[in-house]
Amino acid sequence: MNKLTRESLMSLETYSERRPEFRAEIMQYKKTRQLPLGDNARLYFENIKTIQYQVQEVLRVEKTFDAAGIEEELEAYNPLIPDGRNLKATFMLEFPDIEERTAMTVELRGIENKVWLQAHDCDKVYPIANEDLSRDDGSRTSTVHFFRYEFTPTMIAALKNGAKMFAGIEHPGYRVEGLEVAPVIRDSLVADFDKVAIN
Repeated sequence: MNKLTRESLMSLETYSERRPEFRAEIMQYKKTRQLPLGDNARLYFENIKTIQYQVQEVLRVEKTFDAAGIEEELEAYNPLIPDGRNLKATFMLEFPDIEERTAMTVELRGIENKVWLQAHDCDKVYPIANEDLSRDDGSRTSTVHFFRYEFTPTMIAALKNGAKMFAGIEHPGYRVEGLEVAPVIRDSLVADFDKVAIN
């Protein structure tokens, strides 16, 4: 199952009781889901586990317990969960200085189409970016983008069989050349692929 349902969520009461340990577990887990790309860019990969945490937090903060409200949140967040054949990620440009950040969002227009992943010896996979809405206002790009990476069965099989994973950025204003993804991150991401995806 690649989607959250009301039945898979904890009630507000149960979540309140379990939150400290669940939050600690997720914070540790998320360390295996972050991929720095140079000094100022990073991919944060999502899956059913990370999205459950986000949904539980939203329901907790908004004190939502009615079925309609829960379904509304699930409808918003379920598209961020990979379906077994892809990876989904939030891409962030991280420039602490406001003036530099403003300048770089102009210089780095189009970067959302240049952030690739690759299973060793396979073709590079470029993201399908921002399917919900455009994050380029015509003069600058956003510092936050949402990516879907679609992998072929051959690529998935290679990764499941231990192939290395690489990542990079090909934008002329920000280049990252063939970075090997650390094994602990690679293994966490490969777990997002369903067995059915390689049949």
